[in-house]
Amino acid sequence: MMKDSNGRVTTVSEEKKQLVKDLANRMLRNRTVMLASSNGLPSMQFHEIKKKLRGAADLKVAKKSSITRAIEATEKGALQNLKQYLEADYVLLFSDIEPFELAGMLVDFQSSRRAKTGDIAPYDIEVEPGPTELVAGPAISELNGVGLKVKVTDGKLEIIKGATVTKKGEAIKANVASVLGKLNVSPMKVGFLPIAAYDSKDDKVYSELIIDKAGTLDKVRELVRKALGFAIGIKYPTQKTIVYFIAKAAREEKALARLVQQPIKEGV
Repeated sequence: MMKDSNGRVTTVSEEKKQLVKDLANRMLRNRTVMLASSNGLPSMQFHEIKKKLRGAADLKVAKKSSITRAIEATEKGALQNLKQYLEADYVLLFSDIEPFELAGMLVDFQSSRRAKTGDIAPYDIEVEPGPTELVAGPAISELNGVGLKVKVTDGKLEIIKGATVTKKGEAIKANVASVLGKLNVSPMKVGFLPIAAYDSKDDKVYSELIIDKAGTLDKVRELVRKALGFAIGIKYPTQKTIVYFIAKAAREEKALARLVQQPIKEGV
């Protein structure tokens, strides 16, 4: 006999009791306990990712009630916060890898697909200005209908003003899904989507685990570029800036040499 989340007494089979006990033991043994969404993930891809994770993380599928009971059975205070993120179609991953590194691995195993009507946008979906392969015709009104401004260039449509067509967390409308498909934009990710994770080392639950490696790398490059420009501006000598200073000095030396070699005009 066990109590459910509403305090009602229910009969639980020995099989379910053993599952709860196994999950609770895994939660206590591993550094990271991660919830990940497998919503819409085909069975074949599910097993492919599971194989890729072998040796890095163990994966278990269980109902929300069993996961909740297992979390409660651990009697670990901070781990209880993981319950607020539980939804359907979630899987549990157990690993000694820290949460953000594990989340990065899951992102690497994801693939992109086109948006369908009703899909929930994983981030702000933006369409940038630029040329398209769409010919002038009905597509003009379709693109205008989702907030894009276009013009015809050499018989093809060119987006002259982009727009955010769907905000993060909103359902994608039918007209938006149609336009994204025609523009070959595939914003949806197929794979295990990290939702939240408990780190026993920090005794803390983390959300916002999505790792945008490409975006982060672009930001780092931009910061490096700005830092180099700032260092040059204040004439701060480093291994990177000294090359610029030497090149500048060489150019100034040549300019002075040309001035010195010019003949002096009469009357000056």
